[in-house]
Amino acid sequence: MKKIGCVNIDTSHPRSFAGYLQKSGRAGYYAIYNDGFRGEDEVAGFMKTYGVQKRCVTLEELAGNVDACFIHSCDWDRNLGLAEALLKFGKPVFIDKPIAGRLADCRRLEELAAGGAVILGSSSVRYAPEVVELAGQPEAERGRFLTVFGSVGVDEFNYAIHIVEAIGGLLGPGAVSCRFLGRAESDGKRSETFLVRFQNGTTAVYNTCLGVGQPFEMMAVTTRTTHQFRIDSSRIYGALLDRICDYLETGVNRLAPVAELTESVKIMLAGRLSRERGGAEVGLDAIPADDPGYDGTAFGKGYAAASKKIYA
Repeated sequence: MKKIGCVNIDTSHPRSFAGYLQKSGRAGYYAIYNDGFRGEDEVAGFMKTYGVQKRCVTLEELAGNVDACFIHSCDWDRNLGLAEALLKFGKPVFIDKPIAGRLADCRRLEELAAGGAVILGSSSVRYAPEVVELAGQPEAERGRFLTVFGSVGVDEFNYAIHIVEAIGGLLGPGAVSCRFLGRAESDGKRSETFLVRFQNGTTAVYNTCLGVGQPFEMMAVTTRTTHQFRIDSSRIYGALLDRICDYLETGVNRLAPVAELTESVKIMLAGRLSRERGGAEVGLDAIPADDPGYDGTAFGKGYAAASKKIYA
């Protein structure tokens, strides 16, 4: 069984991942390092519930005891620093979504991967069976993708990144621009819509619904027909974790390359800039190098303040 090192338990993902891994018998959380907002009582509860054997006080100690490390911080601005510290010890690092929230961090992660670092990620929805099945169908049967629509709820980045990664899972890389199309508001809820253009002429539309949970709904229009489906969220964690376990056991990596993960972030960065500029189309290559992106520190503070204990 492969040993996983857990870095922080800010979100509910460690609980969900640990439960699935326990049933699979292929891997498990063996050690934990925590400098997030969860207290020692929750760390102790997580360790007891899921059989985590070692409490580490440094990242070096964690890396020395495991086969791979999983970063579960709710502040995505910390992901790069944590990953760099762990990658120095030659261990694969999984970064939970969003992998980053600003262009500079995306570029640095791409540099690390190009230099041989193994960085795994990020959204489980990218690997949803429905997405993988449709993407894998022969084009002669499925038709060539013309446009893809995806809808998601909750917020504009931390959760919405799921649907943009799912679009990436269907269409692959090659996005060149994003444009804000408009919004609708009612009863304190806001829906916003963005158009993504790809180098090969394909387009995608993603829709966020802020303040309310929504299913992951997708529609793909091809040259032969229209495919419409709702992603079964009960299967997405297993789809991601099975691929990670496959890699740890065989060395064959079937997860998306870092450049594809960061492309999803760049799409959303361009979309945010387009919204600020009144709907002007923004190229992914035109995002300013000093663009502040999405504020992970602010999100993390708000997330911590709103969170209840889930591990104690």
